[in-house]
Amino acid sequence: HLVESGGGLVQPGGSLKLSCAASGDTIDAYAIAWFRQAPGKEREGVVCTSGSDGRLYNQDSVKGRFTLSSDNAKNTVYLQMNSLKPEDTAVYYCAATHSNVCPGATYYSGSYRYWGQGTQVTVSS
Repeated sequence: HLVESGGGLVQPGGSLKLSCAASGDTIDAYAIAWFRQAPGKEREGVVCTSGSDGRLYNQDSVKGRFTLSSDNAKNTVYLQMNSLKPEDTAVYYCAATHSNVCPGATYYSGSYRYWGQGTQVTVSS
């Protein structure tokens, strides 16, 4: 069970931090990814990390701007988004699957078993 929070309205160039709180197993037992879906577009994966190896995979569109961190005590993963652009506007979803590493098809939604309800991020002046 995953619950996202932290979405909202932010100006271009601003920052936002999303949270994904997991229940059940500890977050170290999961590969956790963030996807986003803009109006009229397909859902796309943007970042993935796994607790065991700590590697971060991210799409070129967010490289250098988005990063993940975690708080094991809160069983929560955070998506820090900096230098936001209007094209980052979307509903953001946290996704997870029981795996020591990010799936080979890292940005394929079918690779993940568990999904949150989504949180809206709007980048606009």
